[in-house]
Amino acid sequence: MIAWPWRGVVRAADGPAYLDLVARTGMLDSRATPGNRGFFVMQRQSGVRAEILTISLWTDMSAVAAFAGADPSKAVFYPEDDAYLVERDWHAEHWEVVGEADA
Repeated sequence: MIAWPWRGVVRAADGPAYLDLVARTGMLDSRATPGNRGFFVMQRQSGVRAEILTISLWTDMSAVAAFAGADPSKAVFYPEDDAYLVERDWHAEHWEVVGEADA
């Protein structure tokens, strides 16, 4: 299994609206892609900013590429992201999941 984390930063006041956007775009598109095993969104407030971390889980790199395109090391963005993001990771790292525990 492959974990695909991504990080971005928005103004704290925009946090709720951006989380809604992520739910309607990246989360829906990821979950609709064959091979997706989950999509998690986390938020951490830091003063006037909110850091957003998403982690999607995939069966293998071909499933990641089905979502991300020919170069899955590039982060996926939607046109509406530009209105919110004040910082963003332009690249996405891939992590092989080597252990898993039940909650």
